[in-house]
Amino acid sequence: MRRPLRTLLRLLVVLPMLAAALAVMLVWHTLPAGTLAGGDITAAIPGLSAPVEIGIDADGIPRIRAATAADGAAALGYLHARDRLFQMELMRRAASGELSEIAGPATLPIDRLMRTLGLRRSAEADLALLPPPARAMLDAYARGVNAYIAARGRFAALEFLALGRPRPWSPVDSLLWAKTMGLYLSGNWRTELARAGLLDRLPPATILSLWPPAGGSGHPQAALSPLLSPALAHTATRLAALLPGFPGPFTLPATASNAWAVDAAHSATGAPLLAGDPHLGFSLPGIWYVARIDTPEGVLAGATAPGVPFMVLGHNSRIAWTFTTTGADVQDLFVETETNPGWYQAPGGPRRFGIREEVIKVRGQPDQVLRVRTTRHGPVVSDLLGGQGPILAVEMANLAPGDTAAAGLLALNQAQSVAEALAAAPRITSPVQNLMVADRATIALAVTGRVPIRASADQSGGDQSGDAGALPAPGADGSHDWIGWASGTALPQIVAPPSGRLVNTNERVAPPDFPVFLGRDWYEDVRARRIRQLLAAHPVHDPADFAAMQTDIVSLSARDLLPHLTALPATSPLATQALALLRGWDGRMATGLPQPLIFNAWMDQIQHVVLARLGAPAAAAAPWPVLVPHLLTPEGAALCGGDCAALFAAALAEALPPLAARYGADPAAWRWGAAHQAVFANPLLSHVPLLGRLAVARIAAPGDTTTVDRGGTDGQSFASQSFASVHGPSFRAVYDLAAPDRSRFMLAPGQSGHILSPQARNFLARWRKGDTIFLGPDAPATLRLHLLPEKAPP
Repeated sequence: MRRPLRTLLRLLVVLPMLAAALAVMLVWHTLPAGTLAGGDITAAIPGLSAPVEIGIDADGIPRIRAATAADGAAALGYLHARDRLFQMELMRRAASGELSEIAGPATLPIDRLMRTLGLRRSAEADLALLPPPARAMLDAYARGVNAYIAARGRFAALEFLALGRPRPWSPVDSLLWAKTMGLYLSGNWRTELARAGLLDRLPPATILSLWPPAGGSGHPQAALSPLLSPALAHTATRLAALLPGFPGPFTLPATASNAWAVDAAHSATGAPLLAGDPHLGFSLPGIWYVARIDTPEGVLAGATAPGVPFMVLGHNSRIAWTFTTTGADVQDLFVETETNPGWYQAPGGPRRFGIREEVIKVRGQPDQVLRVRTTRHGPVVSDLLGGQGPILAVEMANLAPGDTAAAGLLALNQAQSVAEALAAAPRITSPVQNLMVADRATIALAVTGRVPIRASADQSGGDQSGDAGALPAPGADGSHDWIGWASGTALPQIVAPPSGRLVNTNERVAPPDFPVFLGRDWYEDVRARRIRQLLAAHPVHDPADFAAMQTDIVSLSARDLLPHLTALPATSPLATQALALLRGWDGRMATGLPQPLIFNAWMDQIQHVVLARLGAPAAAAAPWPVLVPHLLTPEGAALCGGDCAALFAAALAEALPPLAARYGADPAAWRWGAAHQAVFANPLLSHVPLLGRLAVARIAAPGDTTTVDRGGTDGQSFASQSFASVHGPSFRAVYDLAAPDRSRFMLAPGQSGHILSPQARNFLARWRKGDTIFLGPDAPATLRLHLLPEKAPP
């Protein structure tokens, strides 16, 4: 009996070790070939016109040399699949409403929303109408992605070991990227829901005051008139709570990005300079993938988006460009009136609801069938609540027929001058952005895409009815219908400004009386004012100056508010210490200082206290950089009961004890960097036991939501006390139009999407420091890929 027992004991020890070794081998095999050792690798892609050579440097940055633009797109698709295939899989699943098939019921709210909106159906319709050149690029890109999938199967990414072989990529999948960006970078319908949810508890004037004018803009002058069902507030509140929102998985912050430019007269290089850094949600991997593509037609260098064959932000041989979110109102909710079951009222008489069924696969559970109703305005989103209460349909510009974003980006990539770039701008339909562009002679800014013209807006850009963009509008009588589109020169454009400078950080790009109604809710201009200060400090700038400006951490919001705040009386010993520290502070959001932590905790607590006093949810207001300065005005003071001084002092007293419990009794010893860490998390693996720690990258980071080097929190810091930085400039670029190859770049956290790759986090410390890299044509390559045309079968 002893011998079998010893054998059994050995097996019990050895088998787990063998299983662990096998698991390690399988995981190791998912790393792309050459990740660690480099070398030369040959692969084949169908449809290449000629071999493509790719050199990948030690940072994981590829330089592609191809015979045609289509061959370059195929090579980029292969590289995206090599480094970011699972990120691409999540993007297309999130947009298509197919996350629950792999993630289970936790992602059903996202899937139900996306199926209701029909992003994939819209992309399929757009693909059929794309011009041949854009379609050819999408097809070539898909061939590159699918060549990597064919070669690697379920070893194409770590996650596919559990999920199985990924399905082939399609051109429709690529179009979903812009659809997703258009959905989340235009958040007006959520603001309409937030306002509507307050109608049963607050007067209209108070509701409007929670979204005060920002950055010198003004609202259309009219009161909110709830001409709608009394049940609207209840439905709006429930629906707003149901919708996925940032910083939830697979979502984006609504406002983001810096851009500025100077002309040759203000540039030390003799040609314009352009800087851009989009502020999107942090993730591991990041949203951007840096690459350079050389073809006989020219060069493209900058930030690509995995899933898309075009250069999204970057330069070619002649121009450079970047984007900021415009904030234009391109989403409206309509309250539809049901006449009989299956019918709703329209201006010409009753119409039938469109009806379709969507089958959602759910991991570990039976399929769910979703019934979607549609109207002339768009899908009925209130059905997500089960069909009870008022009927709310949503109309979105990015879901309207004729989305030509792919063709527009291709035209921008090929533009050889500012004039040609401005001609491409109207075709970049989704999302509506501010395009800032420069060539060797000119700088310009133009709003891209299309903005709806509303029946309720008069010819001066004002609002006749008083509620355009403020509340869900009546849908039955056509009074608020979209009656056309404004695009191109009908939207704001600034070419060669006399000042020689352009700046935009999401603030209003046109005066309130602009002929087209662009919207009523705008972000504040504090970052733009700081950039203008830095530009005005010196008559001439070079690329290094611009790169340094991108890491500026001075908050003008803090400087503006400190004289008012520090004059308040202290109501506790901790408050006395905190106010003493703030009185000597210059507004720098540095990691080694206590003041940024005190200030941000105070601002978040003020926001929380004001909303709690009014019985409003946390999202039912403009962010604190807009709302808190408004509270210092006579109009805003009404939100505090007439005088906000007592509320401000009480908020400080309430904000400090949780900080003391977490960081120690002495406020002078607190450090912003201990609380404010930039967090880059994998949206799926970070929730997996054992792997979770490997799927998150953290680094103490300066700045806050008001600084040029932005480090935005999730808006819930008063509750969590974490102050984690979850969105900001994960990509930075400074373009020198005198010599585009001298342009400077940085991204975070790294190029690779594999959490075990040394290139998954390799840029993080350099990103925080403000270092830059160059994407010139020649760089030492640690890995060379030779992509060959696939031979036809005999």
